[in-house]
Amino acid sequence: MNKSHRIKYLLPLLTFIFSFSVYSQSSSKFKVTLDAGHGAHDYGAIYHGHIEKNITLAIVLKVGKILEANPNIEVNYTRKNDTFIELVERSSIANRADANIFVSIHCNANKNTSACGSETYVMGLNKNASNLAVAKSENAVITLEKDYKQKYEGFDPNNPSSMIGITLMQEEYLDNSISLASKIQDQFASINRKTRGVKQAPFMVLHKAYMPRVLIETGFISNPEEGAMLDSEEGQQEMAQAIANAIISYKKEYFGASGSDVIEKPSKKMAQETPVLNDTPTVAKNEPVTEKQPEPTVAPAVIFRVQIAAANKKLELTPSNFKGLSNVRVTTDDGLLYKYTYGETADYTTAKKNLEEARAKGYTSAYLIAFKDGKRVSVQEALK
Repeated sequence: MNKSHRIKYLLPLLTFIFSFSVYSQSSSKFKVTLDAGHGAHDYGAIYHGHIEKNITLAIVLKVGKILEANPNIEVNYTRKNDTFIELVERSSIANRADANIFVSIHCNANKNTSACGSETYVMGLNKNASNLAVAKSENAVITLEKDYKQKYEGFDPNNPSSMIGITLMQEEYLDNSISLASKIQDQFASINRKTRGVKQAPFMVLHKAYMPRVLIETGFISNPEEGAMLDSEEGQQEMAQAIANAIISYKKEYFGASGSDVIEKPSKKMAQETPVLNDTPTVAKNEPVTEKQPEPTVAPAVIFRVQIAAANKKLELTPSNFKGLSNVRVTTDDGLLYKYTYGETADYTTAKKNLEEARAKGYTSAYLIAFKDGKRVSVQEALK
């Protein structure tokens, strides 16, 4: 085969290798979906000439520009211009992108024009009156959608607590969502913005997003001073930088400093947790003394569990509460969030069978977690 023929056959191969390499690199990126609240004929809140839909879009585009400068982060948007996107479609965009996190940005408003400060919400069923009022305001946009009564059957936008039927499984990302929300509020505090904390409320835009997700109320445009800040180039840039910093901090803490660390979804913070093991160390008896004493049997250094859910309520660990699964355990960090896991084994093959069993029982979003010497590690690290 002459040189020209070799080149002819090699070119397609090289093209394939290059394309596969690019795909592999892009698929390892940390994916963020940014959602600018409202749009088009849905203006959101309007006070003192400040229009929510314009402010949220401006902040989202600034956050996106900052994040896009990081080669290990991939950003996609629910909207990049003044268009109307249905609430259910916003979360669907994040799901189709296989996003690692979903961040929806809004502005708050209140008849009390002295109200001020930012707050970040996670999906939840908290019945606090003020939280429900915010959710009611943001959920009301569905009435602008065609056939919304059929599309959101069973949900009353005037009564956010009608979402009370959400199952335990749908709260599995709650702990990660709270962590992201906390980082956002911490960043706002670092730029001397009043923070109203992390809260829970039933937001329809968060309901169907299957990843850690938060809704940010950046401030009150009903407050003349805060509204002017949010509607200014300088104020928007400052808020955008704070949000971007929080997202980058979350990525580093949960997924590592480089894009190649993005392996599991959802990833969990590599926090210390001492698992309770059933194996009791034993020492051989009546053995003759030799130069080397017999090695005791010890608990395995690596164990695997299946995380099936996380919720802000504690359940009795009976099979009837977990679709017939036994050997369920619960851990909690602060008494506010309870994490439920099924099975415990040092054998990866058995762990995968436990995962299949949990999914077959209905926990379709269950996933494996691992511990090494009592400390939380990634499954990949455990397999090493």
